[in-house]
Amino acid sequence: MFRIGHGYDVHRLVENRKLILGGVDIQYEKGLLGHSDADVLTHAVCDALLGAAALGDIGRHFPDSDEKFAGADSIGLLKKCVSLLSENGFAVGNIDVTLIAQAPKVSPYVEKMRENIARACGVDVSFVSIKATTEEKLGFTGEKLGMACHSVALIYEK
Repeated sequence: MFRIGHGYDVHRLVENRKLILGGVDIQYEKGLLGHSDADVLTHAVCDALLGAAALGDIGRHFPDSDEKFAGADSIGLLKKCVSLLSENGFAVGNIDVTLIAQAPKVSPYVEKMRENIARACGVDVSFVSIKATTEEKLGFTGEKLGMACHSVALIYEK
Protein backbone atom coordinates (compact mmCIF):
# COMPACT_ATOMS: atom_id res chain seq x y z
CA MET A 1 0.00 0.00 0.00
CA PHE A 2 1.27 3.44 -0.96
CA ARG A 3 0.37 6.80 0.55
CA ILE A 4 1.06 10.34 -0.62
CA GLY A 5 1.51 13.39 1.58
CA HIS A 6 1.92 17.09 0.88
CA GLY A 7 3.88 19.51 3.03
CA TYR A 8 4.04 23.29 2.96
CA ASP A 9 6.02 25.69 5.11
CA VAL A 10 6.87 29.38 5.10
CA HIS A 11 9.28 31.52 7.12
CA ARG A 12 10.10 35.21 7.20
CA LEU A 13 13.58 36.41 6.20
CA VAL A 14 15.31 38.52 8.86
CA GLU A 15 18.77 39.88 9.60
CA ASN A 16 21.13 38.24 12.10
CA ARG A 17 20.00 34.67 11.38
CA LYS A 18 21.70 31.88 9.45
CA LEU A 19 20.04 30.68 6.27
CA ILE A 20 19.77 26.91 6.44
CA LEU A 21 18.01 25.01 3.66
CA GLY A 22 17.98 21.24 3.42
CA GLY A 23 20.54 21.13 6.21
CA VAL A 24 22.98 23.33 4.26
CA ASP A 25 24.28 26.61 5.71
CA ILE A 26 23.96 29.08 2.82
CA GLN A 27 25.81 32.38 2.75
CA TYR A 28 23.21 35.15 2.45
CA GLU A 29 22.52 38.54 3.99
CA LYS A 30 19.45 37.24 5.85
CA GLY A 31 18.21 34.04 7.41
CA LEU A 32 14.84 32.51 8.20
CA LEU A 33 13.07 33.33 11.44
CA GLY A 34 11.74 30.45 13.48
CA HIS A 35 11.84 28.60 16.79
CA SER A 36 14.17 25.93 15.39
CA ASP A 37 16.79 26.58 12.71
CA ALA A 38 13.80 27.54 10.49
CA ASP A 39 14.85 25.25 7.64
CA VAL A 40 11.73 25.79 5.53
CA LEU A 41 12.71 23.06 3.05
CA THR A 42 13.21 20.35 5.64
CA HIS A 43 10.05 21.39 7.49
CA ALA A 44 8.00 20.92 4.31
CA VAL A 45 9.52 17.45 3.87
CA CYS A 46 8.65 16.56 7.48
CA ASP A 47 5.05 17.64 6.97
CA ALA A 48 4.74 15.69 3.70
CA LEU A 49 5.99 12.51 5.37
CA LEU A 50 3.89 12.93 8.50
CA GLY A 51 0.84 13.78 6.42
CA ALA A 52 1.25 10.71 4.24
CA ALA A 53 1.13 8.55 7.39
CA ALA A 54 -1.75 10.59 8.89
CA LEU A 55 0.48 11.46 11.86
CA GLY A 56 -0.27 15.18 12.00
CA ASP A 57 2.34 17.82 11.30
CA ILE A 58 5.70 19.06 12.51
CA GLY A 59 4.07 21.45 15.00
CA ARG A 60 2.26 18.58 16.69
CA HIS A 61 5.45 16.61 17.26
CA PHE A 62 7.92 19.47 17.80
CA PRO A 63 5.89 22.44 19.09
CA ASP A 64 7.41 25.91 19.15
CA SER A 65 6.07 26.22 22.70
CA ASP A 66 8.59 23.59 23.85
CA GLU A 67 12.00 25.09 24.64
CA LYS A 68 13.78 21.80 23.96
CA PHE A 69 13.21 22.51 20.25
CA ALA A 70 14.59 26.07 20.38
CA GLY A 71 17.30 26.27 17.72
CA ALA A 72 16.74 22.61 16.81
CA ASP A 73 18.52 21.12 13.81
CA SER A 74 15.73 20.37 11.34
CA ILE A 75 17.61 17.44 9.79
CA GLY A 76 17.51 15.90 13.27
CA LEU A 77 13.76 16.54 13.38
CA LEU A 78 13.42 14.89 9.97
CA LYS A 79 15.21 11.80 11.29
CA LYS A 80 12.70 11.68 14.16
CA CYS A 81 9.83 11.93 11.65
CA VAL A 82 11.27 9.00 9.70
CA SER A 83 11.49 7.03 12.98
CA LEU A 84 7.81 7.81 13.65
CA LEU A 85 6.97 6.47 10.20
CA SER A 86 8.93 3.30 10.89
CA GLU A 87 7.23 2.82 14.27
CA ASN A 88 3.91 2.99 12.42
CA GLY A 89 4.93 0.47 9.76
CA PHE A 90 5.93 2.85 6.95
CA ALA A 91 9.08 3.62 4.97
CA VAL A 92 9.97 6.51 2.68
CA GLY A 93 9.51 5.93 -1.04
CA ASN A 94 10.45 9.20 -2.70
CA ILE A 95 10.34 12.95 -2.06
CA ASP A 96 9.87 15.90 -4.40
CA VAL A 97 10.49 19.46 -3.18
CA THR A 98 9.93 22.90 -4.66
CA LEU A 99 11.53 25.83 -2.84
CA ILE A 100 10.05 29.26 -3.61
CA ALA A 101 12.57 32.08 -3.09
CA GLN A 102 13.58 35.14 -5.08
CA ALA A 103 17.11 34.99 -3.69
CA PRO A 104 19.68 33.64 -3.16
CA LYS A 105 20.27 31.25 -6.02
CA VAL A 106 20.36 27.79 -4.46
CA SER A 107 21.44 25.68 -7.45
CA PRO A 108 25.04 25.39 -6.13
CA TYR A 109 23.66 23.79 -2.94
CA VAL A 110 20.96 21.47 -4.31
CA GLU A 111 23.08 18.30 -4.50
CA LYS A 112 24.21 18.66 -0.87
CA MET A 113 20.59 19.29 0.19
CA ARG A 114 19.49 16.15 -1.67
CA GLU A 115 22.22 14.15 0.06
CA ASN A 116 21.22 15.48 3.51
CA ILE A 117 17.52 14.74 3.01
CA ALA A 118 18.22 11.29 1.52
CA ARG A 119 20.55 10.33 4.37
CA ALA A 120 18.04 11.46 7.01
CA CYS A 121 15.27 9.48 5.28
CA GLY A 122 17.34 6.34 4.71
CA VAL A 123 16.93 6.40 0.93
CA ASP A 124 19.25 6.73 -2.02
CA VAL A 125 19.73 10.28 -3.26
CA SER A 126 18.05 9.29 -6.53
CA PHE A 127 14.75 9.22 -4.60
CA VAL A 128 14.99 12.91 -3.59
CA SER A 129 14.27 15.75 -6.00
CA ILE A 130 14.83 19.39 -5.04
CA LYS A 131 13.95 22.28 -7.31
CA ALA A 132 13.81 26.03 -6.75
CA THR A 133 11.79 28.75 -8.41
CA THR A 134 11.10 32.44 -8.02
CA GLU A 135 7.74 34.14 -8.19
CA GLU A 136 9.00 36.76 -10.65
CA LYS A 137 9.27 39.40 -7.88
CA LEU A 138 5.59 38.96 -6.93
CA GLY A 139 4.28 38.48 -3.41
CA PHE A 140 6.22 38.08 -0.16
CA THR A 141 8.75 35.67 -1.67
CA GLY A 142 9.27 37.87 -4.71
CA GLU A 143 9.83 40.87 -2.46
CA LYS A 144 12.44 38.85 -0.50
CA LEU A 145 10.41 39.02 2.70
CA GLY A 146 10.37 35.26 3.17
CA MET A 147 10.64 31.82 1.61
CA ALA A 148 8.10 29.09 1.07
CA CYS A 149 8.41 25.43 0.22
CA HIS A 150 6.13 22.65 -1.02
CA SER A 151 6.99 18.97 -0.72
CA VAL A 152 5.27 15.78 -1.83
CA ALA A 153 6.26 12.42 -0.40
CA LEU A 154 5.36 8.85 -1.23
CA ILE A 155 5.55 6.34 1.60
CA TYR A 156 4.75 2.64 1.66
CA GLU A 157 3.90 -0.06 4.18
CA LYS A 158 6.94 -2.09 5.20
